[in-house]
Parts: sequence; C-alpha cells; structure tokens
Amino acid sequence: MQAINPFTDPINGILLALSMTFSMFWEILWALILGFTLSGIVQAVVSKGEMSRLLPDASPKSIAVACGLGAASSSCSYASVALARSIFRKGANFTAAMAFQFASTNLVIELGIILAVLMGWQFTLAEFVGGPLMIFILVLLFRFFLKPKLVKAAKQQANRGLAGKMEGHADMNMSVTEGSIWQRIFSDRGFTAISHYFVMDWVSVWLDIALGLVIAGALAAWIPSDFWQAFFLTDHPIWSKLWGPIVGPVVAIFSFVCSVGNVPLAAVLWNGGISFGGVVAFIFADLIVLPILDIYRKYYGLKVSAFLFIAFYTAMVSAALIIEILFQILGLIPQEHNAKVVEASIQFNYTTVLNILFLALAVLLVIRFFKTGGPHMLQMMNSGSKHEHSEHHLMMHYAFVKNRRKSLRKLPS
Repeated sequence: MQAINPFTDPINGILLALSMTFSMFWEILWALILGFTLSGIVQAVVSKGEMSRLLPDASPKSIAVACGLGAASSSCSYASVALARSIFRKGANFTAAMAFQFASTNLVIELGIILAVLMGWQFTLAEFVGGPLMIFILVLLFRFFLKPKLVKAAKQQANRGLAGKMEGHADMNMSVTEGSIWQRIFSDRGFTAISHYFVMDWVSVWLDIALGLVIAGALAAWIPSDFWQAFFLTDHPIWSKLWGPIVGPVVAIFSFVCSVGNVPLAAVLWNGGISFGGVVAFIFADLIVLPILDIYRKYYGLKVSAFLFIAFYTAMVSAALIIEILFQILGLIPQEHNAKVVEASIQFNYTTVLNILFLALAVLLVIRFFKTGGPHMLQMMNSGSKHEHSEHHLMMHYAFVKNRRKSLRKLPS
C-alpha cells in the first residue's frame, strides 16, 4: 500500500489512517474481550490480600511468586506500578515488587493473545520466554547495583503516599477464596467479581488501546516504507539486529503508549523493518514511557527513578538481544514482515463471527457490572488517592448492593 502524505492530501490521509485504525481494532476486538475476560477470571479467584507477606525478600522463591501474582493481575501499566508501590509500602521486598510489576504487564494472558492474533505465535512465545528472562536480568542488576541506601530512600518517599494514577484500581480486590476454582468462577460472587474486573480493566486501558491504534494507523498510512527501512538499518542485517533492541524502547518512551495498546504500533514497526528483538524490546518498554517515569519520580524520588530507568532499559535491551539470538538459532523468527496492519479488512469471516460472539459475552458482563453497583465502585476507583479501598471495603460494598437488591424484590408491587 502506498503511503499518503497528510500535508499534501490531508482528507485522504486522515481517512486512510482512520480506516486502518478501525480495521486493526476489528481484527483484535474478540481477542481483547477474551483476554480481559480470562484476566477477570484469574483475578476473581486469586487474592491480592497476601501479596506483601508472600514477597518478603528477593529469593528465587519470592521472585517466582511475584511473577505468578503479576501474571494473574491487571495488564494496566499504571495499575501495576501503583500496586507495586502499595505492596512495597506494606512490607514486600523492593526487588520482588519490581519483578511483580514487570510480570503484571508482560506475562498477562491478554497480551499474548493480541500478539498471536496481530503478529503471530512466535511473538507470543518470545514474550513469555523473554519476560522471565528480563526479570532474571533485572534481579541480577538490582543485586549488584541497588544499594540499601537507595532502597531506604525509596521507602521513605513511597510512604509519603503521593498520588500517581489508577491508585484505586490497584487497590481493588474482589477475589473469591472459598470453594474450588470452578465453584468460585460460577458462584454469584464470582460472576460479579469477574464482571467488575472486566469492566475496570477496560476502563483502565481503553485510552492506551485507542491511542495505540490511532498512532499505528497514522504511521502505517503516512510513513513510507523507505523511511522505516533506513531508520531500522534493514540494509545491514547484523547492525539491524543490534540496533533494533536499542532503539525499540526509545520509540516506546516517546510514543506514550503502554499496556496492550502498544501491540498495534509494534506491528507497524515490524512491517517497517525493525528486528524481531526490536519488537520484543519495544513491547517490554511499556514501563518506561514518559508518564510512568514521572510516576516513579513521585513514588520513589528522583535518584531511585533514574536508577530504575537505567536498570529497566538495560534489562529490556539485554533480554531482547538474547531472544533475537536464541530464536534465530532455533529458526523461529518469521521470514516475512507481514503483521495484520495493512491486510486487515472487515469481511464476514471467522473474525466477524468471533467478534459477534464475544461482544455478546461482553454485554452480559457489562449488564452484570451495572446491576451490582459497578458505577459506584468505578467512582471509588477513580478517587483512589483519597480512599484506601481494601478488600473488606469492597466486599462490604458488594454485600450492601446484594442485600439492597433482595430488599427491593420483597417490596409489595
């Protein structure tokens, strides 16, 4: 497809960008709903209440637990950063809290599904192999370079409780712990919890997803392939493999897009010629975009935030380079750069059928959300800087709504 210059042909340029944006959205809609539904189910049966107790140190066991808890939490970058500070303030080890933070954005179900749909299973595999590898490298960097003085300064600043973003969502805990997994999922409380997590997760990341799709559509429609090929050094195979992981996080930093919203943009970069490792590093970098770097400054202070940026960037680049080499040796890197950006179109096919089915599921969950006090809880989430929304607080709210519904049904007609 020929790129359109938006300055010389603004109308067609905007129309093409919007068309590609909607096409990509349609292509991944069912996967988004499936991913957030599965995420909601996991969060509904896995309690956040004991996180601080389970992460007392930086031992291999604590780091493994941190990865598991992170993978079971929300994919929202802002919520994961807020929750990491929360458990750190409550006694969790700082290194383990940061490992949890990385796992909660890079090892979640919805990210893997979107990568598979839009870019291919190889990228999903790279994400779930590279994520733990990146956390391992990060733990080593912290062990050798993170001084107790910096951790003490981070704890002092964290205890000040300065507001970041999505504080309330990070504190939200409606998990059901009684009975078997299936009993929890299909119970009345379980269904309610799943619906609330589903809607809250959408509310927390819709802007990132929309921004990522719009930016990806604009870049795909307006930037000619020659520019991308020159920028990513595609004429120099060896240098391009080294350059991709280095520049990938830099592009992410200035794109302001995080969470699963950066996958469409990653697809555009892949089609433009960035290396396989460059795509991996770009996706990893959702935790060092400019708004989140500013939140680190508020949470932990300037010196600690600078250390985090250097350590995070080093871990991302190193892990991406290793993945590039490993997947090249195993022959797992796709030979063609053809992610579903230009090719995506709306037709009556399996994608449309899946979208219809999963939209019906989404409607059921949204209805349940509204019937069980969801809007009021959403207001509570948005005022997280003023309230501490403990599990007890949220469960009391749920019980109040449930009892109120029962009372209304008993009233005479």
